[in-house]
Amino acid sequence: MKQARRWLLLAAALVLLPQAAYAQKKKPKGTTPAPAAPVSADADADSTPAAAPAAATPAPAEGAADQGTPPAAGGEAAAGETPGGEAGGMDICQITPDAPQCTAAKQFNLSDEAKKTIRAEVYAVQQQYVIKAQRFEIQPYFAFTLNDQFVSHDAPGLALNYYITQVLAVGLDGVWYDGLNGDSDFNFQNRRAARIAVPLNNYQLSGDLNFTYVPMYGKFAGFGDFIFNYDAYLVGGVGIIRTEPIAVIDPDNRKFTWNNYVNFDIGIGVRIFFTRWLAAVAEVRDIVFFDKIEALTIAQGSTTLPLTDANNPLNPKTWYDSGTHPTNDIQLQVGLSIFLPTSFEYRLPK
Repeated sequence: MKQARRWLLLAAALVLLPQAAYAQKKKPKGTTPAPAAPVSADADADSTPAAAPAAATPAPAEGAADQGTPPAAGGEAAAGETPGGEAGGMDICQITPDAPQCTAAKQFNLSDEAKKTIRAEVYAVQQQYVIKAQRFEIQPYFAFTLNDQFVSHDAPGLALNYYITQVLAVGLDGVWYDGLNGDSDFNFQNRRAARIAVPLNNYQLSGDLNFTYVPMYGKFAGFGDFIFNYDAYLVGGVGIIRTEPIAVIDPDNRKFTWNNYVNFDIGIGVRIFFTRWLAAVAEVRDIVFFDKIEALTIAQGSTTLPLTDANNPLNPKTWYDSGTHPTNDIQLQVGLSIFLPTSFEYRLPK
């Protein structure tokens, strides 16, 4: 029991011993304490007053300059001055007068510069690979018919465009069909087996005034690390197309000639650029117009009748069907796009 009490007393002594170290002696009555050196606000609370030399001139504490301590005589405090204000501290402009901050201070009035309004422009989108504004585009291509299973209208074409802006162009488009129209094998077999003839038309040429709009552009990687740049565009316009029916129902008496019709065209295409002036082009275009076709009936009169007689099979008015028929010639156009001039210069707003 006594041994347990001894251990409790020893443990209490060990706990109270550190607390006694923080105790301070009472000041004797009638004595005036010596003035202590000024201590900064962020000084260590555990530092003792004995560490400061008595009767010495108080040194400026750390951070005193932030508390409004006036600079030494002779000008502002230099950036390279020692913390205690020792002799030998010097302005950096005295050591290296050609430093950028020193020369800039002589050339600019910082007060005037601070009053200027800053209009910072940040370009979040990368510059386009090709600038098309105020450039000509020459686009040779070859067109393939997609929607007519009886006759094909494959033909070469050429488009000339001028880009008024980066996304808007106006131009001319021409296609030559004559000599390349072809009757399909399906149509030949259909006539021979079923004795059914389908009215067919040949095309000679077409010309259109078109407007092009480029709503999107981008890039993709291919062939390893090669980056392809592309853009997609919409095209539409109005023009003229020349067609003639193929004499299938009564080829012995009917000799058709070319007729002119107003056509409308609309399409969508994509360009893949190899350089800043050369690109491959693929486009799908629909040419819409109202066409006249061969009549399926034959006048039963004699060819000796007057030519204006409705029963004379030689009368041209009996060759055509009574109405007009809406026609869609959907084409796949594959070609090249050449921009002139071949070089350009970026001009960004300042």
